[in-house]
Amino acid sequence: MSVIPYKDKDGSKREQVAEMFDNISPKYDLLNHVLSGGVDIYWRKRAIRLLKKQQPKVILDIATGTGDFAIEALSLNPEKIIGVDISEGMLAVGREKIARLKKENIISLQSGDSESLNFTDNYFDAVIVSFGVRNFQNLLSGLSEMNRVMKPGGTCIVVEFSKPKSFPFKQLYNFYFKFILPIIGNTVSKDSSAYTYLPESVQAFPDGEAFLGIYKKAGFKNTKCISLTFGVCSIYIGQK
Repeated sequence: MSVIPYKDKDGSKREQVAEMFDNISPKYDLLNHVLSGGVDIYWRKRAIRLLKKQQPKVILDIATGTGDFAIEALSLNPEKIIGVDISEGMLAVGREKIARLKKENIISLQSGDSESLNFTDNYFDAVIVSFGVRNFQNLLSGLSEMNRVMKPGGTCIVVEFSKPKSFPFKQLYNFYFKFILPIIGNTVSKDSSAYTYLPESVQAFPDGEAFLGIYKKAGFKNTKCISLTFGVCSIYIGQK
């Protein structure tokens, strides 16, 4: 997990990730949907549906970014969703979206570090995070904090990129991720490092069974991995 966005700069991974997302925040949503062909919307919907049976009333959305996952979680009819992120630029975009939806009474976004959450133990019914754990400075620390603030019996849902393993999709995916995606990302966002960091961070991330091992070490049980879209994305489920 030592991959950082700006190799020519000093600063911790946390500081560099915050700077990167501040830089790309105005174009983040557009790039997300374009670069994934819109399938990221399906991934989030599929993940949120896994919580329907539980019907959580108070939800924490870690690395909330511009709030897409928190907004999708409105379909669960919760009383409160709190989104936390280290990038003020992303949060500003998210607050505008939530204001347009007139959902400020349900969703609130606040600055915060996933590895040192400002919430009491056993507070949330569910914790969710989409495409955020890959950016943690310390993965086990961040997952352990998510476990700490969730009530016993609660469910944690993690959506994250993973690495396809089947021919020929693996080869096509790697070519797109390494050569096409950085060009498009740089052209639109004007941050050449952000969309080089993305494929590098995905390659370095311990996906599949490796992630489940860390998930369990953080205190989660009944863990499960659901692979989506030929292995491009995975949903990880864990309970406390």
